[in-house]
Amino acid sequence: MTNKSKHLANSKMAGLCIVSTPIGNSGDLTHRAINVLTNASLIACEDTRVTAKILHIYGIRTPTISYHEYNSQKQLPRILTHLKKGDSVALVCDAGTPLISDPGYRLVKACINIAIPVSGIPGPSSVLAALVISGLPTDQFFFQGFLPSKPNARLSQLRALAHIPGSLVFLESARRLPVMLSNALEALGNRRTAICRELTKKFEEIFRGDLQKAIDKFDQTKKPKGEFTLVIEGAIGGAN
Repeated sequence: MTNKSKHLANSKMAGLCIVSTPIGNSGDLTHRAINVLTNASLIACEDTRVTAKILHIYGIRTPTISYHEYNSQKQLPRILTHLKKGDSVALVCDAGTPLISDPGYRLVKACINIAIPVSGIPGPSSVLAALVISGLPTDQFFFQGFLPSKPNARLSQLRALAHIPGSLVFLESARRLPVMLSNALEALGNRRTAICRELTKKFEEIFRGDLQKAIDKFDQTKKPKGEFTLVIEGAIGGAN
């Protein structure tokens, strides 16, 4: 058996395993992730229809169960029942690394509380992918995720972030991007930013500039499309 084969064989897991999946490019699923998903007793996923696409590409036939923000209270006991029986369960989200802006932490916490093993298969993450190509300082960063949808709450949250020295990382929808940028300019000042659209996908686009230029580029009248991850300079810019 080769060293590579030994590593894959060791991916046979027990308990709950947090598995990162591609954020766009299906080729980013790791060998270890494929092996774990193939050998798991059950895959808990945010949307079974979305996960089915990547499973189909790799010929993975493991049963799936839906587990997301709106059904987590009902589904969590069902998943724990499988784990208590000794089944292995893989937790995935629609794209990237689970627990980042999704309810997976509740399942992890529940497993830890009853001594069920929890392990992780690292891999794609839009947060880190955007940060490392942003051109902004990476020694410190703060992940905000999605801002509140209500205008006053959104501005309040941005103002609370104004004095954080590390780079600020946000997730945003295309529809709300223009107003979010305007709010960021008002609350943070005209800082440098990198706006990453459709990371790892065919139409990937990276904008680097300041917030005012970003507002001009992603004006509401231009109807921006796609999924966005934003990195905004922290209160202390750090090395250029």
